[in-house]
Amino acid sequence: MSQNISLEEIKKFWPEDAPDIHNVQKYVSKYVKEKIVIKYGGNVLIDRGVFNNFILDINILNKLGLSVIIVHGGGPRIKRELDKKKIKSKFIDGLRVTNKNIIDVVEEVLIDFNNDIVKNLKKLGSNAVSFHTKNNNLIEVKPERKELGFVGLPNKIDSQLIEKTISQNKIPIVAPLGIGENHQTYNINGDTAASAIAKKLKSRRLLLMTNVEGVYDDQKKLIAEIKPFDLENLIKWKVVQGGMIPKIKNCVDAVENGVRGVVILDGRKPHSILHEIFSDQGSGTLIRE
Repeated sequence: MSQNISLEEIKKFWPEDAPDIHNVQKYVSKYVKEKIVIKYGGNVLIDRGVFNNFILDINILNKLGLSVIIVHGGGPRIKRELDKKKIKSKFIDGLRVTNKNIIDVVEEVLIDFNNDIVKNLKKLGSNAVSFHTKNNNLIEVKPERKELGFVGLPNKIDSQLIEKTISQNKIPIVAPLGIGENHQTYNINGDTAASAIAKKLKSRRLLLMTNVEGVYDDQKKLIAEIKPFDLENLIKWKVVQGGMIPKIKNCVDAVENGVRGVVILDGRKPHSILHEIFSDQGSGTLIRE
């Protein structure tokens, strides 16, 4: 479908608790020639109700003719599988130290979840395509740091493969995995993978779905919009701490390298993606120059 879709057509699939349907065509016109990269991660990965809601929203974006690229994480699922196999893992600066045993589990879990997303989107009529180390590998990596083992940083991204896929109104579903030297599989931080793809595509928006509402100020109030410089000050002043620091750094890096805006939003909220794209107030925290 395209931006010429009628209001009557939209009414057939627009959810009741989504933004005002009368504004949809206006926002479709705004985004129809743009690319939107969505990172689906955090604890929202293991809540099936949230997952079904996410699938519904992505299917709607596809029906409206928008070009969407999904990058998914897998942390909680990976932890569950490692616990089951009684494999211990540790973290350095929020990144999982990944040895041979662990990378095999990580790859298996991420590919399984990738196929799950593709299958569920196809059920609703969207043509989704898997991208991972065993099928359409997109990302070449270099090792991040020796002590992290098989954790990589994106070195090269096959953007032509993504462009070709979205030009056919298909949805690329990308696992945060890459291939390094000697065809070795590497794990990539999901936010880093999404940011690298968004930068390469010069996307209009990068949405990071997680299990917090967005970025809070020192009074614990949600910040609706912030510039990269002010965001870096929040790290300096220790307002932003822990696991949010690498996420924030990826946001700043994306905005400073061609992405028009990055949004951190709460993936647990029903239709948070639709509220972000199809309303003026948006959802979560928008980071842009």
